Amino acid sequence: MSQDRPTISTHVLDTAAGTPRAGVVVRLRRPAGDGSAPIVAEGVTDLDGRISDLLAGRTIEAGAYRLEFELDRAGFFTGVVLDFQVEDAARSYHVPLLLAPFGLTTYRGS
Repeated sequence: MSQDRPTISTHVLDTAAGTPRAGVVVRLRRPAGDGSAPIVAEGVTDLDGRISDLLAGRTIEAGAYRLEFELDRAGFFTGVVLDFQVEDAARSYHVPLLLAPFGLTTYRGS
C-alpha cells in the first residue's frame, strides 16, 4: 500500500477523560441524489481511537461523504452523523471527533 494514496481517516477522542475512544463503530457512506446513502466502508476505532484508512485501499472520489459514529448508548450523545464534501480527490481527508459528556466538536484535520 502506497503512503501517497489519499485516504479518509478519523480519530475519536474523549476530552473529559483525556483519552482516545477505542471500540467506536464508524460507517462511511456515499449519499446519493435519490436520498440513499450506501455504506462504502465500516470500521472500529483502535486502541488509539483511530481508523487510519476507512477506504481500506480503495480510491477516494470527489463528492459527498457521510461518517456515522456509534457512541455509548448510556451517554447523552448516542451517535453522531457528519456530512462532508471531498473536492480534491488527490488529497487525504482526516475528520476527527472530540467528545465531552454534553458537547462534541469536529474539524477538518491534516
